[in-house]
This record gives sequence, structure tokens and C-alpha cells, in this order.
Amino acid sequence: MSWQELKQAGPVKGAITLFAAGFGLGYSPIASGTVGSLWGVLLILGLCAWGVSLPIYILICVLLTLVAIPVCHVAEQVYQKKDDGRIVADEFLTYPICMIGLVEHIPAHPWLVPVAFLTCRFFDIVKLPPARQLESVPGGAGITLDDAAASLYSLAANWVIFSLVV
Repeated sequence: MSWQELKQAGPVKGAITLFAAGFGLGYSPIASGTVGSLWGVLLILGLCAWGVSLPIYILICVLLTLVAIPVCHVAEQVYQKKDDGRIVADEFLTYPICMIGLVEHIPAHPWLVPVAFLTCRFFDIVKLPPARQLESVPGGAGITLDDAAASLYSLAANWVIFSLVV
């Protein structure tokens, strides 16, 4: 979809779709989901710098996931294609889940950031059950919930890795 087509979607739907496309990162011709996930890394680093408590961090993860559902739903309607590859808000808005309880360790262990990125991308691509089945849920919920499940698998793997290394 071109900028002209986004403009034709209307100001609200166009802006939501642009956000869903990661402000253009979702238009990457190669691995758009991986490229779009980079916004998630920035979210993690921002939350690390902000120093939020664990309960607040979990609340933020829930809220970001809930925001992703309608955002992805609107973008899917605009693109007129089920889980269009340009939609990457599901990747970057659910990414913080994979670092629950680990963000406070980033300053002492910065290697956690690339490891979490790799495990999150791995589990999003592999889609272990029930992530694969969640994709079939219609609309933005299906687009988002499989990524939330992948982030939970990544969270478990990140904790195992952290426990083995530290």
C-alpha cells in the first residue's frame, strides 16, 4: 500500500495503519516481522531506562497487547488481507512480554536484549501450539494472540538462558 492509499483510507484509519506497519518498517521486503520487531527493542530499552516495577511492567504488557488487537484489526481491514505481512504492531507491541522480570537485569547483562530478540523471533516463526492455532482467530485478535503466545515461549526460554548463564 502506497502513501496515497494510506491517505485514501482516511486520516484515522491511515494513521492507525501506519502505526500497525511500524511507521514503515513493516514494508521491508525481507523479514518484515523481524524488522518491525525492532520497535519492540526500543520499548524494552525505554522501560528499562524508566525503571518500572514488575507489577507495572506486567500491566504495560497487558495494555500493549490489548492495544495491538484493534490496531491490527483496522490495518487488516485497510490492507484487505488476513494478517498482512506489513502489519508488525503485533510483533513490537507483544515483544515486551518476553522480558517480564528480566528488564531490570539489562544494565548488568546487556546480552539479554539480543538473546530475547532472537528467541522471540524464533518462537514467532516456529509457532508452537497453541500459537499456530491462535492465528485462526479472526481479526486483530488472531493477528496478536499468536505473537503473545510466542512471546510467552520466549519468556520461558529467556529465563532458562538467564538462569544458566548468571
